Amino acid sequence: MSSGRLEAAHEEVLPERLSLGKWIFRIASAILIIVAALQIADAAGLASIGFADWRPTLYAFFVWCVGLAIAQVLEHGVLGQQRLFVLPALLFTGAMVIFPTIFGLSIAFTDWNLNAQGGHHFNGLDNLRTLWADSYFWNALGNMVFYVLTVLVQYVIAFGLALLLNADIRGRKFFRIAFLMPFMLSPVAISWMIGKSLMENRFGPLANFARWLGWSNAAFFTDPWIARTAIIAMDAWVWIPFMVILLLAGLQALPHEVKEAAKVDGATGWQSFWEITFPLMLPVSITAVVLRTIFELKLADIVINVTAGGPGGATDTISSFVYREYRDRSNVGYATMVAEVYLIIIIVFITLILNVANRYVRKVT
Repeated sequence: MSSGRLEAAHEEVLPERLSLGKWIFRIASAILIIVAALQIADAAGLASIGFADWRPTLYAFFVWCVGLAIAQVLEHGVLGQQRLFVLPALLFTGAMVIFPTIFGLSIAFTDWNLNAQGGHHFNGLDNLRTLWADSYFWNALGNMVFYVLTVLVQYVIAFGLALLLNADIRGRKFFRIAFLMPFMLSPVAISWMIGKSLMENRFGPLANFARWLGWSNAAFFTDPWIARTAIIAMDAWVWIPFMVILLLAGLQALPHEVKEAAKVDGATGWQSFWEITFPLMLPVSITAVVLRTIFELKLADIVINVTAGGPGGATDTISSFVYREYRDRSNVGYATMVAEVYLIIIIVFITLILNVANRYVRKVT
Protein backbone atom coordinates (compact mmCIF):
# COMPACT_ATOMS: atom_id res chain seq x y z
CA MET A 1 0.00 0.00 0.00
CA SER A 2 1.35 3.43 -0.94
CA SER A 3 2.02 6.14 1.64
CA GLY A 4 -0.93 8.17 0.30
CA ARG A 5 -3.33 5.31 0.89
CA LEU A 6 -1.92 4.70 4.36
CA GLU A 7 -2.45 8.34 5.26
CA ALA A 8 -5.99 8.23 3.89
CA ALA A 9 -6.78 5.05 5.81
CA HIS A 10 -5.50 6.54 9.07
CA GLU A 11 -6.85 10.04 8.65
CA GLU A 12 -7.92 11.79 11.81
CA VAL A 13 -11.66 12.03 12.37
CA LEU A 14 -13.12 15.11 13.99
CA PRO A 15 -14.64 14.51 17.46
CA GLU A 16 -17.98 15.88 16.25
CA ARG A 17 -18.15 13.35 13.40
CA LEU A 18 -17.08 10.53 15.71
CA SER A 19 -19.75 11.40 18.26
CA LEU A 20 -22.43 11.79 15.58
CA GLY A 21 -21.57 8.41 14.06
CA LYS A 22 -21.78 6.67 17.42
CA TRP A 23 -25.14 8.24 18.22
CA ILE A 24 -26.57 7.31 14.84
CA PHE A 25 -25.51 3.70 15.33
CA ARG A 26 -26.89 3.62 18.89
CA ILE A 27 -30.24 5.04 17.84
CA ALA A 28 -30.53 2.61 14.90
CA SER A 29 -29.59 -0.33 17.13
CA ALA A 30 -32.10 0.72 19.79
CA ILE A 31 -34.87 0.94 17.18
CA LEU A 32 -34.02 -2.54 15.89
CA ILE A 33 -33.86 -4.09 19.36
CA ILE A 34 -37.12 -2.50 20.52
CA VAL A 35 -39.06 -3.42 17.38
CA ALA A 36 -37.67 -6.98 17.34
CA ALA A 37 -38.47 -7.45 21.04
CA LEU A 38 -42.03 -6.20 20.54
CA GLN A 39 -42.39 -8.44 17.49
CA ILE A 40 -41.17 -11.52 19.39
CA ALA A 41 -43.43 -10.73 22.34
CA ASP A 42 -46.39 -10.37 19.99
CA ALA A 43 -45.54 -13.62 18.16
CA ALA A 44 -45.16 -15.50 21.45
CA GLY A 45 -48.45 -14.19 22.76
CA LEU A 46 -46.84 -12.32 25.64
CA ALA A 47 -48.18 -8.98 24.41
CA SER A 48 -50.83 -7.80 21.99
CA ILE A 49 -49.09 -5.29 19.74
CA GLY A 50 -51.15 -5.93 16.65
CA PHE A 51 -48.36 -6.66 14.18
CA ALA A 52 -49.83 -8.45 11.20
CA ASP A 53 -46.46 -9.81 10.00
CA TRP A 54 -42.71 -9.37 10.44
CA ARG A 55 -42.41 -6.35 8.18
CA PRO A 56 -41.81 -3.90 11.07
CA THR A 57 -38.70 -5.85 12.11
CA LEU A 58 -37.56 -6.01 8.49
CA TYR A 59 -37.96 -2.25 8.11
CA ALA A 60 -36.11 -1.72 11.41
CA PHE A 61 -33.31 -3.93 10.10
CA PHE A 62 -33.04 -1.80 6.96
CA VAL A 63 -32.88 1.34 9.13
CA TRP A 64 -30.12 -0.29 11.19
CA CYS A 65 -28.19 -1.16 8.01
CA VAL A 66 -28.35 2.45 6.81
CA GLY A 67 -27.34 3.71 10.25
CA LEU A 68 -24.42 1.30 10.37
CA ALA A 69 -23.19 2.42 6.94
CA ILE A 70 -23.42 6.11 7.86
CA ALA A 71 -21.71 5.49 11.20
CA GLN A 72 -18.82 3.67 9.51
CA VAL A 73 -18.17 6.60 7.17
CA LEU A 74 -18.47 9.21 9.91
CA GLU A 75 -16.29 7.34 12.41
CA HIS A 76 -13.59 5.92 10.11
CA GLY A 77 -13.54 8.19 7.06
CA VAL A 78 -11.92 6.53 4.03
CA LEU A 79 -11.48 3.26 5.92
CA GLY A 80 -15.22 3.29 6.64
CA GLN A 81 -15.94 3.79 2.95
CA GLN A 82 -13.79 0.75 2.20
CA ARG A 83 -15.71 -1.29 4.75
CA LEU A 84 -18.94 -0.49 2.94
CA PHE A 85 -17.88 -2.96 0.23
CA VAL A 86 -17.86 -5.76 2.83
CA LEU A 87 -21.03 -4.74 4.63
CA PRO A 88 -23.50 -6.05 1.99
CA ALA A 89 -22.16 -9.59 2.37
CA LEU A 90 -22.28 -9.37 6.17
CA LEU A 91 -25.78 -7.89 6.17
CA PHE A 92 -26.99 -10.49 3.70
CA THR A 93 -25.65 -13.23 5.98
CA GLY A 94 -27.42 -11.64 8.91
CA ALA A 95 -30.70 -11.37 7.01
CA MET A 96 -30.59 -14.86 5.46
CA VAL A 97 -28.95 -16.86 8.28
CA ILE A 98 -28.98 -15.13 11.65
CA PHE A 99 -32.48 -13.65 11.49
CA PRO A 100 -34.19 -16.90 10.34
CA THR A 101 -32.38 -18.75 13.13
CA ILE A 102 -33.61 -16.28 15.74
CA PHE A 103 -37.09 -16.41 14.24
CA GLY A 104 -36.98 -20.21 14.41
CA LEU A 105 -36.03 -20.03 18.08
CA SER A 106 -39.02 -17.79 18.76
CA ILE A 107 -41.29 -20.36 17.06
CA ALA A 108 -39.66 -23.30 18.84
CA PHE A 109 -41.00 -22.15 22.20
CA THR A 110 -44.60 -21.91 21.04
CA ASP A 111 -47.51 -24.30 20.72
CA TRP A 112 -48.32 -23.78 17.06
CA ASN A 113 -50.43 -26.32 15.21
CA LEU A 114 -51.78 -25.27 11.83
CA ASN A 115 -54.90 -27.36 12.39
CA ALA A 116 -55.77 -25.48 15.58
CA GLN A 117 -57.96 -22.39 15.33
CA GLY A 118 -56.33 -20.60 18.24
CA GLY A 119 -53.09 -19.88 16.39
CA HIS A 120 -49.83 -20.08 18.31
CA HIS A 121 -48.92 -19.12 21.85
CA PHE A 122 -45.86 -19.31 24.07
CA ASN A 123 -45.57 -22.64 25.91
CA GLY A 124 -42.14 -22.36 27.56
CA LEU A 125 -40.14 -25.57 27.69
CA ASP A 126 -43.04 -27.88 26.83
CA ASN A 127 -41.62 -28.69 23.38
CA LEU A 128 -38.27 -29.59 24.93
CA ARG A 129 -39.97 -31.90 27.42
CA THR A 130 -41.93 -33.52 24.60
CA LEU A 131 -38.74 -33.98 22.59
CA TRP A 132 -36.93 -35.57 25.54
CA ALA A 133 -39.71 -38.14 25.92
CA ASP A 134 -40.24 -38.71 22.18
CA SER A 135 -39.04 -42.20 21.27
CA TYR A 136 -39.39 -41.45 17.55
CA PHE A 137 -36.87 -38.61 17.85
CA TRP A 138 -34.33 -40.79 19.67
CA ASN A 139 -34.88 -43.58 17.15
CA ALA A 140 -34.18 -41.16 14.28
CA LEU A 141 -31.10 -39.84 16.08
CA GLY A 142 -29.84 -43.41 16.52
CA ASN A 143 -30.35 -44.02 12.81
CA MET A 144 -28.29 -40.91 12.09
CA VAL A 145 -25.40 -42.41 14.09
CA PHE A 146 -25.50 -45.45 11.82
CA TYR A 147 -25.70 -43.35 8.66
CA VAL A 148 -22.81 -41.11 9.72
CA LEU A 149 -20.60 -44.08 10.61
CA THR A 150 -21.03 -45.41 7.07
CA VAL A 151 -19.26 -42.27 5.81
CA LEU A 152 -15.98 -43.94 6.77
CA VAL A 153 -16.82 -46.89 4.51
CA GLN A 154 -17.77 -44.48 1.74
CA TYR A 155 -14.44 -42.70 2.21
CA VAL A 156 -12.50 -45.96 1.77
CA ILE A 157 -14.42 -46.75 -1.41
CA ALA A 158 -13.97 -43.20 -2.72
CA PHE A 159 -10.24 -43.26 -1.99
CA GLY A 160 -9.86 -46.55 -3.83
CA LEU A 161 -11.74 -45.20 -6.84
CA ALA A 162 -9.67 -42.00 -6.77
CA LEU A 163 -6.44 -44.03 -6.77
CA LEU A 164 -7.77 -46.08 -9.67
CA LEU A 165 -8.76 -43.01 -11.68
CA ASN A 166 -5.40 -41.40 -10.93
CA ALA A 167 -3.49 -44.41 -12.23
CA ASP A 168 -2.38 -44.75 -15.82
CA ILE A 169 -4.99 -47.27 -16.92
CA ARG A 170 -6.70 -47.83 -20.25
CA GLY A 171 -10.06 -46.07 -20.59
CA ARG A 172 -9.36 -43.72 -17.67
CA LYS A 173 -11.42 -40.87 -19.16
CA PHE A 174 -14.40 -43.17 -19.70
CA PHE A 175 -14.29 -44.43 -16.12
CA ARG A 176 -14.02 -40.88 -14.77
CA ILE A 177 -17.23 -39.93 -16.55
CA ALA A 178 -18.97 -43.19 -15.60
CA PHE A 179 -18.13 -42.87 -11.91
CA LEU A 180 -19.32 -39.26 -11.82
CA MET A 181 -22.69 -39.90 -13.49
CA PRO A 182 -24.62 -40.65 -10.25
CA PHE A 183 -23.51 -37.30 -8.84
CA MET A 184 -25.13 -35.59 -11.82
CA LEU A 185 -28.56 -36.99 -10.89
CA SER A 186 -30.95 -35.72 -8.24
CA PRO A 187 -31.35 -37.88 -5.11
CA VAL A 188 -35.10 -37.72 -5.73
CA ALA A 189 -34.60 -39.21 -9.20
CA ILE A 190 -32.31 -41.87 -7.73
CA SER A 191 -34.90 -42.79 -5.11
CA TRP A 192 -37.57 -43.30 -7.75
CA MET A 193 -35.39 -45.07 -10.32
CA ILE A 194 -33.80 -47.47 -7.83
CA GLY A 195 -35.91 -47.53 -4.67
CA LYS A 196 -39.32 -47.38 -6.33
CA SER A 197 -38.52 -49.18 -9.59
CA LEU A 198 -35.52 -51.51 -9.54
CA MET A 199 -36.08 -52.59 -5.91
CA GLU A 200 -39.88 -52.81 -6.04
CA ASN A 201 -40.76 -56.09 -4.33
CA ARG A 202 -43.32 -57.33 -6.89
CA PHE A 203 -42.05 -56.45 -10.35
CA GLY A 204 -38.64 -54.82 -9.77
CA PRO A 205 -35.70 -56.43 -11.62
CA LEU A 206 -33.60 -56.65 -8.45
CA ALA A 207 -36.46 -58.33 -6.57
CA ASN A 208 -36.94 -60.84 -9.42
CA PHE A 209 -33.20 -61.53 -9.45
CA ALA A 210 -33.22 -62.08 -5.68
CA ARG A 211 -36.09 -64.55 -6.02
CA TRP A 212 -34.18 -66.34 -8.77
CA LEU A 213 -31.28 -66.71 -6.33
CA GLY A 214 -33.62 -68.31 -3.80
CA TRP A 215 -34.84 -65.41 -1.65
CA SER A 216 -38.51 -66.31 -1.27
CA ASN A 217 -39.64 -62.95 0.16
CA ALA A 218 -37.62 -60.47 -1.87
CA ALA A 219 -38.72 -57.33 -0.04
CA PHE A 220 -35.91 -54.84 0.51
CA PHE A 221 -37.84 -52.48 2.76
CA THR A 222 -39.62 -54.74 5.23
CA ASP A 223 -36.62 -55.83 7.30
CA PRO A 224 -35.12 -52.91 9.32
CA TRP A 225 -31.44 -53.66 8.65
CA ILE A 226 -31.96 -54.46 4.98
CA ALA A 227 -33.99 -51.27 4.60
CA ARG A 228 -31.27 -49.16 6.28
CA THR A 229 -28.61 -50.77 4.11
CA ALA A 230 -30.64 -50.15 0.96
CA ILE A 231 -31.19 -46.50 1.88
CA ILE A 232 -27.53 -45.85 2.65
CA ALA A 233 -26.48 -47.72 -0.51
CA MET A 234 -28.61 -45.40 -2.67
CA ASP A 235 -27.37 -42.33 -0.82
CA ALA A 236 -23.75 -43.46 -1.07
CA TRP A 237 -24.13 -44.16 -4.78
CA VAL A 238 -25.10 -40.51 -5.26
CA TRP A 239 -22.46 -38.91 -3.02
CA ILE A 240 -19.37 -41.12 -3.28
CA PRO A 241 -18.48 -39.45 -6.63
CA PHE A 242 -18.36 -36.13 -4.78
CA MET A 243 -15.67 -37.51 -2.47
CA VAL A 244 -13.90 -39.05 -5.47
CA ILE A 245 -13.66 -35.60 -7.11
CA LEU A 246 -12.06 -34.05 -4.02
CA LEU A 247 -9.65 -36.95 -3.44
CA LEU A 248 -8.69 -37.18 -7.11
CA ALA A 249 -7.89 -33.48 -7.16
CA GLY A 250 -5.70 -33.96 -4.08
CA LEU A 251 -3.89 -36.92 -5.61
CA GLN A 252 -3.14 -35.01 -8.79
CA ALA A 253 -1.71 -32.13 -6.76
CA LEU A 254 0.79 -34.33 -4.89
CA PRO A 255 4.47 -33.76 -5.79
CA HIS A 256 5.76 -36.55 -8.01
CA GLU A 257 9.31 -36.09 -6.74
CA VAL A 258 8.42 -37.57 -3.35
CA LYS A 259 6.94 -40.70 -4.90
CA GLU A 260 9.92 -41.12 -7.21
CA ALA A 261 12.31 -40.76 -4.26
CA ALA A 262 10.39 -43.46 -2.39
CA LYS A 263 10.69 -45.82 -5.36
CA VAL A 264 14.42 -45.17 -5.53
CA ASP A 265 14.70 -46.03 -1.83
CA GLY A 266 13.00 -49.36 -2.52
CA ALA A 267 9.61 -48.67 -0.96
CA THR A 268 6.81 -51.04 -1.94
CA GLY A 269 3.49 -49.80 -3.29
CA TRP A 270 1.80 -50.21 0.11
CA GLN A 271 4.66 -48.49 1.95
CA SER A 272 4.59 -45.61 -0.52
CA PHE A 273 0.84 -45.21 -0.02
CA TRP A 274 0.80 -45.53 3.80
CA GLU A 275 3.93 -43.52 4.54
CA ILE A 276 3.70 -40.83 1.85
CA THR A 277 0.41 -40.61 -0.07
CA PHE A 278 -1.99 -41.06 2.84
CA PRO A 279 -0.31 -38.52 5.20
CA LEU A 280 -0.03 -35.94 2.42
CA MET A 281 -3.70 -36.49 1.58
CA LEU A 282 -4.92 -36.00 5.15
CA PRO A 283 -6.06 -32.36 4.72
CA VAL A 284 -8.03 -33.25 1.59
CA SER A 285 -9.36 -36.43 3.22
CA ILE A 286 -10.58 -34.53 6.27
CA THR A 287 -12.30 -31.98 4.05
CA ALA A 288 -14.01 -34.73 2.05
CA VAL A 289 -15.14 -36.64 5.16
CA VAL A 290 -16.42 -33.53 6.96
CA LEU A 291 -18.36 -32.29 3.95
CA ARG A 292 -19.78 -35.75 3.31
CA THR A 293 -20.76 -36.01 6.99
CA ILE A 294 -22.61 -32.70 6.78
CA PHE A 295 -24.49 -33.92 3.70
CA GLU A 296 -25.26 -37.20 5.46
CA LEU A 297 -26.67 -35.38 8.47
CA LYS A 298 -29.18 -33.74 6.10
CA LEU A 299 -30.34 -37.02 4.55
CA ALA A 300 -34.09 -36.84 3.95
CA ASP A 301 -35.17 -36.96 0.29
CA ILE A 302 -34.39 -40.62 -0.38
CA VAL A 303 -35.95 -41.72 2.90
CA ILE A 304 -39.11 -39.66 2.34
CA ASN A 305 -39.62 -40.94 -1.21
CA VAL A 306 -38.76 -44.61 -0.70
CA THR A 307 -39.77 -45.66 2.83
CA ALA A 308 -41.26 -42.58 4.54
CA GLY A 309 -39.17 -43.60 7.55
CA GLY A 310 -40.43 -47.21 7.71
CA PRO A 311 -40.59 -49.97 8.51
CA GLY A 312 -41.53 -48.81 11.99
CA GLY A 313 -39.12 -45.87 11.87
CA ALA A 314 -36.14 -48.10 11.01
CA THR A 315 -34.91 -45.79 8.24
CA ASP A 316 -36.08 -42.50 9.72
CA THR A 317 -33.74 -39.52 9.89
CA ILE A 318 -34.09 -36.32 11.88
CA SER A 319 -34.81 -34.36 8.70
CA SER A 320 -37.52 -36.77 7.54
CA PHE A 321 -38.95 -36.78 11.08
CA VAL A 322 -39.15 -32.97 11.07
CA TYR A 323 -40.72 -33.09 7.60
CA ARG A 324 -43.49 -35.42 8.79
CA GLU A 325 -44.15 -33.27 11.85
CA TYR A 326 -44.72 -30.33 9.54
CA ARG A 327 -46.60 -32.07 6.74
CA ASP A 328 -48.62 -34.79 8.48
CA ARG A 329 -49.19 -33.33 11.94
CA SER A 330 -48.89 -29.60 11.10
CA ASN A 331 -47.02 -29.25 14.38
CA VAL A 332 -44.91 -26.22 13.52
CA GLY A 333 -43.75 -25.35 17.02
CA TYR A 334 -42.55 -28.83 17.97
CA ALA A 335 -40.97 -29.49 14.56
CA THR A 336 -39.07 -26.22 14.79
CA MET A 337 -37.80 -27.16 18.25
CA VAL A 338 -36.54 -30.50 16.91
CA ALA A 339 -34.81 -28.70 14.02
CA GLU A 340 -33.15 -26.17 16.35
CA VAL A 341 -31.92 -28.87 18.74
CA TYR A 342 -30.61 -30.89 15.81
CA LEU A 343 -28.78 -27.80 14.53
CA ILE A 344 -27.02 -27.46 17.88
CA ILE A 345 -26.09 -31.15 17.82
CA ILE A 346 -24.63 -30.78 14.31
CA ILE A 347 -22.60 -27.70 15.25
CA VAL A 348 -21.14 -29.39 18.33
CA PHE A 349 -20.45 -32.64 16.47
CA ILE A 350 -18.73 -31.01 13.48
CA THR A 351 -16.67 -28.78 15.80
CA LEU A 352 -15.45 -31.83 17.73
CA ILE A 353 -14.59 -33.65 14.49
CA LEU A 354 -12.57 -30.70 13.23
CA ASN A 355 -10.69 -30.33 16.52
CA VAL A 356 -9.82 -34.03 16.69
CA ALA A 357 -8.86 -34.10 12.99
CA ASN A 358 -6.60 -31.06 13.32
CA ARG A 359 -4.80 -32.57 16.30
CA TYR A 360 -4.30 -35.83 14.41
CA VAL A 361 -2.95 -34.01 11.35
CA ARG A 362 -0.48 -32.03 13.46
CA LYS A 363 0.60 -35.25 15.18
CA VAL A 364 1.12 -37.16 11.94
CA THR A 365 2.71 -34.39 9.91
